[in-house]
Amino acid sequence: MKERPQTRPQTRRIIGLTGGIATGKSTASDYLARRYGLPVLDADVYAREAVAKGSEILKRVCDRYGSNILLPDGTLNRAQLGSLVFNSPAEKEWLEQQIHPFVRARFQSVTAMFPPEQMLVYAIPLLFEADLTHLVSEIWVITCEPAQQKERLMKRNQLSEAAAQLRIDAQMSLSEKCEKADHVLTNVSSQDALYSQIDALIDALIDALIV
Repeated sequence: MKERPQTRPQTRRIIGLTGGIATGKSTASDYLARRYGLPVLDADVYAREAVAKGSEILKRVCDRYGSNILLPDGTLNRAQLGSLVFNSPAEKEWLEQQIHPFVRARFQSVTAMFPPEQMLVYAIPLLFEADLTHLVSEIWVITCEPAQQKERLMKRNQLSEAAAQLRIDAQMSLSEKCEKADHVLTNVSSQDALYSQIDALIDALIDALIV
C-alpha cells in the first residue's frame, strides 16, 4: 500500500471503487447500494451523459469522425467508436480529453447534493488512468484472474479474443492497480464470496467510525 496524496478529502468518506474491465466492479457497486444503501456515483453513467444525443461533446465527436459515427436515431454508435479508439492511443487520448472534464464536474455537482457525513461510492473504472485518486478517501480494487477477465469480457461484449485483449491492454494492468489500492477484493469464484469481502470492509469502516 502506497502513501496517499494529502489532497484527498478529509471530511467526507468516499470509497473509490475501481478495477479492470469485466472484473466485477458493477457487481460490487450494486451490492454496496442494495445492501448498505450507499449512494453510488458512476463514472460510466456520466460518460454516457457526456455523449448523449444533442450534446456538445457528441457534436465534437461527429466533427472528428463524421456523422456515420451515429446510429439512425442520432445516438452514438458506441461499438463503432470503441473500435476506433481502442485501435489508436492518440484517438483514445483525444476522446478522454473531451469526456473526463465533464465527468469530473458531474462528480462534484452530485456530491454537493449530499450532506458531508454521507459516505459515498465513486465507481470509476479509470480512477488511476484519469488521475482521479485525489477525489476519494480510499481505494478498493476489484480483481480476478487474467484468463477470467478476458473470458468475461468476451462473453459480456461479444468480442473476439483479440478485441477483448485490446481493451484490457488499453487500461493499467490489474497487478499495478492492486499495488496502488488500499484494499483488494478478489472476484474469482462466487458472488457471495465477493460480498463477504465487502461486508468485512464495511464492518471495519463502521468500527473505525465508532472508535
